[in-house]
Amino acid sequence: MDQKDLKDHKQIGQELELFFTDNIAPGAPFWLPKGMVIFKELEKYIRELTEKAGYLETSTPIMVKSELFKQSGHWAKFGEHNMYNLSLSDEDDGSNPQSYTLKPMNCPESTILYRFRPRSYRELPLRLSEIGRLHRREKSGEVNGLLRVRQLTMDDAHIYATEDQISDEVSNILDMMVNFYKLFGFEYDFRLATRPETKAGTDEMWDKAEKALSDVLDKKGIKAGDKLGDGAFYGPKIDVHIKDSQGREWQLATVQLDFHQPEAFKLEYIDETNTPKRPVMIHRAIFGSFERFIAILTEQYQGTFPTWLSPIQVQIIPIADRHLEYAQNVLEQLKSANIRVALDSRAEKMQAKIRDAQLQKIPYMLIIGDRESSEGKVAVRKRDGNDLGAIEISKIVDLIKSEVESKE
Repeated sequence: MDQKDLKDHKQIGQELELFFTDNIAPGAPFWLPKGMVIFKELEKYIRELTEKAGYLETSTPIMVKSELFKQSGHWAKFGEHNMYNLSLSDEDDGSNPQSYTLKPMNCPESTILYRFRPRSYRELPLRLSEIGRLHRREKSGEVNGLLRVRQLTMDDAHIYATEDQISDEVSNILDMMVNFYKLFGFEYDFRLATRPETKAGTDEMWDKAEKALSDVLDKKGIKAGDKLGDGAFYGPKIDVHIKDSQGREWQLATVQLDFHQPEAFKLEYIDETNTPKRPVMIHRAIFGSFERFIAILTEQYQGTFPTWLSPIQVQIIPIADRHLEYAQNVLEQLKSANIRVALDSRAEKMQAKIRDAQLQKIPYMLIIGDRESSEGKVAVRKRDGNDLGAIEISKIVDLIKSEVESKE
């Protein structure tokens, strides 16, 4: 498809009834039922990946006292300009007002989870994941559909490790990133982001962290581009950059090495000699944010999502009213097999129903007429126009389930 014919994600989102934005909540998307299917399938997939890799899922409050971000260093870096802050009273009579913040990132609260109780070296690496809702005060002129939002959802994780465990943990994260982005067919490359001009922590911390990340890249034979001075304020990072269908470059996945916050929050573990030690904190996100990733994915596929992500996987199209009873029976069989299916029972011609299903990018259409009803089959047509002929219900179920499992 010529690039000038490509639709942007906002148009596709409207046409396929996936998501939209409204001035009532600038920078915060409204997810329609079909869009939530995609969101939830991606959520399910990242949970499968993280659970398999030994992560433990957590959840932290969406609003906390601002002092947490002052302790972490985020307040000095972002403060009033990039956070949503408000003054609330802890008392019914309005006394004792406190400054609260809608969290713009999960990492400071993750440290509170870590220090819930004393930790032993036997627990490390401790991998804590969180799919968390965040709020950031982006400038109105920078807000753009799902690509840049004020309310976002992160597939975050924070790994607490010993210094000896850094190499293996970062290496495993890079492998996860590679496998993830290959699945979606994105071209990607790695960039090493080093210390910014305004930073937290000592030069010794930064030297150690930058060398650790550089050593992992060398060990894995990854030639990473440079992002000089573009590290997080608390530590260097390795970012994954991809190009979207329109040739624009985006930074999505990231792995960041942090010696600062364990020091700021006085995190400890007891080593094998019963001596308190500081853990290292590794920040990791694979999607970057769900919103931006879904925007890019929507444009990448131009709405033609693979079967496992398609909001409706099968549209049943009865030719006439006399075929509705059998069509309803097929519907129930597919539903019981956990296939997302819809029945078009409108009094429209078959070709009009097929055209509408194609416009909605539905992967499979099952057409039912006299022959299919009498033989207990369905005539299968794919959204690309390919006809598979009359097939038993069990076979089409197996075909769709195979595509879902392989994520084709």
